Parts: sequence; structure tokens; C-alpha cells
Amino acid sequence: MNIFYTAFASQVIFILGIINFVAGLVLLTGCRWVPGSKLTSSLMKKGWYKSYYKYHAYVWWAFWASVSVHVVFAIGRLGIPF
Repeated sequence: MNIFYTAFASQVIFILGIINFVAGLVLLTGCRWVPGSKLTSSLMKKGWYKSYYKYHAYVWWAFWASVSVHVVFAIGRLGIPF
């Protein structure tokens, strides 16, 4: 039996999709435009945001690992549509 057609593979694809979405939102709020934006400049005055902003680059590693596994499972299950 091919692992990509199991219930486990469906769960992995779904969970990693949610993780990708949340990590994308987290990365969006920590991008370099945030401190310069008028809407979000007050965030840089908060201690918790400064701490988060300092470690923002580490979220990228988790994001790309999650995206990579998600893509492997999705292509393994659905194939390449071209």
C-alpha cells in the first residue's frame, strides 16, 4: 500500500496546511515593514513584540520545513497536474 493514500497522509497534509497558514501569518506580522508602518509602529514599543521580532528569523526554518513536507505529501497523493 502506498503511504500517500492512507488516512495518515491525509492528516499530515491537513495539519501541515494549517501550520503553514499560521506560520505565514506569524511571518507576515514580523516582516520588516511592520516597524515602519503607521498602523503597527506601536507594536515595537511592546516588550513581547520586541522579543518575538528578535527571533522572527527562526520561524522561517519551521515554515519551510513544514512547506517542504506538505509539498512532498501533496504531490505524492495528487501527482503533478501538468
